[in-house]
Amino acid sequence: MRNIPDMLARLAVLRGYTGTFSADPARADRLSTLTTFGTNPGGLRAHFYTPPGIRPGAPLVVVLHGCTQNAAGYDHHSGWSELAERAGVALLYPEQQHANNPNLCFNWFHPEDTRRNHGEALSIRQMIETMVLAHDLDRSRVFVTGLSAGGAMASVMLATYPEVFAGGGIIAGLAYGRASTVPEAFSCMHGQGSISDGELWRLLREASSHSGPWPKVTIWQGSADHTVAPSNAEDIAAQWRSAHRLEAAASRTERQGPHWRRIWCNAAGEAVIELNTVAAMGHGTPLGDELGTPGPYMFDVGISSTWEIARFWGIVEARDSLSPELVPDARGAFRAAFPPPEAHALPLHGERASNDAPARPAIHGLARESSVRKIIEDALRSAGLMR
Repeated sequence: MRNIPDMLARLAVLRGYTGTFSADPARADRLSTLTTFGTNPGGLRAHFYTPPGIRPGAPLVVVLHGCTQNAAGYDHHSGWSELAERAGVALLYPEQQHANNPNLCFNWFHPEDTRRNHGEALSIRQMIETMVLAHDLDRSRVFVTGLSAGGAMASVMLATYPEVFAGGGIIAGLAYGRASTVPEAFSCMHGQGSISDGELWRLLREASSHSGPWPKVTIWQGSADHTVAPSNAEDIAAQWRSAHRLEAAASRTERQGPHWRRIWCNAAGEAVIELNTVAAMGHGTPLGDELGTPGPYMFDVGISSTWEIARFWGIVEARDSLSPELVPDARGAFRAAFPPPEAHALPLHGERASNDAPARPAIHGLARESSVRKIIEDALRSAGLMR
């Protein structure tokens, strides 16, 4: 049985109470704004994308931009919303504000923002809970990825809330707990100082009371990155090898042109850690022909990390196995070209909600918005994410 706040939150969404979700008409991108998601102690913004025709029980991917970037720009260049449309995936984009960090970096090195149930980490966790409730997403398929400071913040989320995530994708990021001050952050980024595998495991182990199972993690790094030294990728791999109780030697190594991949498998033969190195690539996200658009810190190197991260997580198996493109139905509305969804939508007054129902009109008014905000906040309190 779902708890009462969970049920109320879902009913509010199905009835069309859209006051907590608004698309800003001034934005020229695909993302909508998530305006209410709890106490937001980290002071972050939140944006989201749910493609037309998305089915109940879809996965959720949390995407964290790098320094000097924003949510819309990273989505455009990385191609995540393109993949979401084809694979039926919901996206959540936390976004930093200048008031928190003048360079728009997530504060992955501030202790108050990197502890469970505190600061920016808790803000992102509240966003996730709100998205899962509002869009009936699959709690067992929540993933997080990010570039640079966003990659380091992805490490924070995987460490502090490992039970929430099925997998992570860390691009030019850093291991959890490697810095707690600005000088330490720069030292770590430049690859100065060493840390033992045992200490890396201690930092991860003490981030939460979780004892497993652990998220699977794919790591991406350019060999010519002079902003975040490649040694940091090795630290991330070592940190998660300890969690999965794996040996230092990789199970196998693969090569495709300038792209090298080391893979660690568990006892069942499942790949649970990947370390991908792109030769001669600097600091940024690897792109290929499949998805995305090159730009600052977004490099066309012939392989799409967006695509490969989704493959590693099991969202897609191969390019040809992506869910069909969205096609217009007889009414001109877009929906997914797959068989009718299973009948497991939340019942509403004895009837099932239809995926083919007309778009719900936005309902305005302070009273209605206040009511929906209360429902969401009650659900977050029930989940222990608000006091």
